[in-house]
Amino acid sequence: MKNKKKYFGTDGIRGTVNTPPMTPTFAMQLGMAAGQYFKRRGDHRHSVVIGKDTRLSGYMIETALVSGFTAVGMDVFQFGPIPTPAVAQLTRSLRADLGVMITASHNPYYDNGIKLFGPDGFKLSDKAEMKIEALLQEPAEIMLAKPDLLGRAKRVDDAQARYVEIAKATFPRDMTLSGLRIVIDSANGAGYKVSPAAFWELGADVIEIHTKPDGFNINNNCGATDPSSLAEKVIETRADIGIAFDGDADRVVIVDEQGHVVDGDQLLAVIASEWAAAGRLRGKAVVATVMSNFMLGRFLESLGLELERADVGDRYVVEKMRELNANIGGEQSGHIVLSDFATTGDGLITALQLLAILKQKDRPVSESCRLFEPAPQRLENIAVSDRAAILSSGPVEKAIAEAQAHLGKHGRILVRASGTEPVIRVMTEGEEPASDQALEMVSAAIRQSQV
Repeated sequence: MKNKKKYFGTDGIRGTVNTPPMTPTFAMQLGMAAGQYFKRRGDHRHSVVIGKDTRLSGYMIETALVSGFTAVGMDVFQFGPIPTPAVAQLTRSLRADLGVMITASHNPYYDNGIKLFGPDGFKLSDKAEMKIEALLQEPAEIMLAKPDLLGRAKRVDDAQARYVEIAKATFPRDMTLSGLRIVIDSANGAGYKVSPAAFWELGADVIEIHTKPDGFNINNNCGATDPSSLAEKVIETRADIGIAFDGDADRVVIVDEQGHVVDGDQLLAVIASEWAAAGRLRGKAVVATVMSNFMLGRFLESLGLELERADVGDRYVVEKMRELNANIGGEQSGHIVLSDFATTGDGLITALQLLAILKQKDRPVSESCRLFEPAPQRLENIAVSDRAAILSSGPVEKAIAEAQAHLGKHGRILVRASGTEPVIRVMTEGEEPASDQALEMVSAAIRQSQV
């Protein structure tokens, strides 16, 4: 079903600002359609909460969404800049019918997007997204409110403080971060206030970088997608750990005291092993994606645990977790979902859970967060015009089959269309030079199919 959707990708709707669909006109129409869809929930006064990251375009899109929601009679609570997981948490806390986050996550400033959460704090199902899209295609089905029933908009000034308290409540009450020097890289994004505040309030010595957004510098040579400056700062300040978030702070990447990056696969291994030992891991399974390193699976097997794989996108990780009753899942990129505390990827809560483990062990990050040696991976993103047509072409399918045969049992190849960008991602895993040759084989076929 998800392949038939026109606007929604693997993580909401996303695109270049002022280019369809990321225009104020579309945002207003989406507000009306989503409002209409969620107003069917009873006869109470309906409401929606809206958060955003720090892109300049967020103001434009927010205003358009507010117009759409109020036009169909929904009250709107506006949070301002706040992480995506905070929107999910506060949607439930405020008993709202719908949560909206305006963000393009790790994309550059000139992109933006819209993520929707249901009243339970979970991202919408494919079925719900399809029904909203149907309303977008049939605007006559949308019922505008009578003048006396228009929605009202209100800014919530303490939303950031509420989320900080929610996050801190997941940290052990008998523990503080006193004695830890932490460098925080907020990617000039949505977590630029809440993340440093939470660590400081728990007693850490906090050093901030990239916490001065100007509307254009989000994710620009910083954050979870580029932790190089964080690594330099950790070494320069002799910090114990570096923590980098992406633009909407649902993703986290760790840098150890030696400046080495710890990715999401290692974070899953650390938290899962500790929770399993403490009897906190449900279902004896960890959910990751098809992109996660196969050595993560082997490590979990050594503990008597299973690695279950889902499609790329934390919403699909969450779906698989709910299906298996698992409470740990995530992506190599740093989206970690700890369902005991959150309904979506939450960079801050993940970092706090890791820090609780590190404080308990009283060992350096470099020793605690390298539990397995990953198999070498190569990834290439190839810009294309028609992802589906190219992936289904005969030459590309043949190249993929030949590449997998070339790798044999000692490696794998994964070829997938990005759900957020007009690219095809080709990933190979295994020993060189076979991995490099397999990657080139498939990449060349994809490029030739565009000619």
